[in-house]
Amino acid sequence: MNTPRIAAIALATLTAIAAFGAAQAQAVQTERNMSLELASQLAAATVASCLASGYNVTAAVVDRSGQLRALHRADNAGPHTISASQAKAFTSASAKNTTLAMMQAAQKNPAAANLVHIDGFLLLGGGVPVKVGNDVIGAIGVGGAPGGHLDEQCAVAAIEKAKDLLK
Repeated sequence: MNTPRIAAIALATLTAIAAFGAAQAQAVQTERNMSLELASQLAAATVASCLASGYNVTAAVVDRSGQLRALHRADNAGPHTISASQAKAFTSASAKNTTLAMMQAAQKNPAAANLVHIDGFLLLGGGVPVKVGNDVIGAIGVGGAPGGHLDEQCAVAAIEKAKDLLK
């Protein structure tokens, strides 16, 4: 074999190996997610924030895939707040948005109104994504305050309290 042909085969082989390596590197992802400790802290802080305002709520915290990690229910929170808070958290984590913003979009946009037909979605205020940088690692859902905007305020207050843990 002549030298240019050997060089071309070597270059093609190296290119194929590099492409295979790049494909392998993309096959496995590293993702940030909600720890049990963080989820418990966020749930407790959310309920405490609402109790300080006189609201008996349930706070559900889910991981990035919408699976429940922690649930705290104030002593006098209604039984309906359990499923509502979990659905709000799931919706927020899934859509990577607040449920209040999604509800408002659905009210203004007929196409977005179809979101209510997705199993497990609840378009009421009170679901807030939990982020580390731009990564959504989970969400908090709150039910029981006299308005979704108040549920949301409690979740936002809990996230603010835990901001040093979200870096």
